[in-house]
Amino acid sequence: MNWVAVFQYAYFCIFRLCFAGGGLVYPQADLGKLQGFESGAREPISMADGKPFFGAKAYKDSKVCNMMTVSELHRRYHDSTGIAFSSMYPGCIADTPLFREKRPWFRKAFPWFMKYVTGGYVGMEEAGERLAQVVDDPECTKSDVYWSWNGGAQQVGRWSPDGKPKGAGGSGGEIFENAQSDAVRDRETASKMWELSAKAVGLTDKDKPKAAESS
Repeated sequence: MNWVAVFQYAYFCIFRLCFAGGGLVYPQADLGKLQGFESGAREPISMADGKPFFGAKAYKDSKVCNMMTVSELHRRYHDSTGIAFSSMYPGCIADTPLFREKRPWFRKAFPWFMKYVTGGYVGMEEAGERLAQVVDDPECTKSDVYWSWNGGAQQVGRWSPDGKPKGAGGSGGEIFENAQSDAVRDRETASKMWELSAKAVGLTDKDKPKAAESS
């Protein structure tokens, strides 16, 4: 659902607007040859590559699919609609209910670790502001861009009397065009993912916008 829902929502948004996705941390995202999608993506098939379910990898696979979907929207509909399609990495939002089923020590330690060790931490309010910036900032009108912020996360965070970590990286910084991973830029797999996704959510040719898709 983390990917299919986004795909279907994006598809119908483009329809209404016009006519009204790897990482280096284990486990790495790997869609394989999309064997799971080709097999129908239904029980007992639970992963894009057709392998047994692995929650952390499933999450990362879905992010690759999301970014591929954005790139495919750009390739298929940007020229005919003028709509800018982009993705973003707001930083590590470590204190949401995402980890509500983890052990209490992890829910306490993970945000601290992201703040003061990796420096990738970003609060929910700032992450929301970054999303709004991508939507509304004139600097972000370019299509097919992966937006990020250069908060300097290579530094180890240190405590400051104002209660905010200094040099921790994730928070603050300026927006820039980040490089997509090789997996996201795999056009053949992205196109195949798009077609199999359309089939998975029951879309047919009559559901497609009438504007010609770019080849």
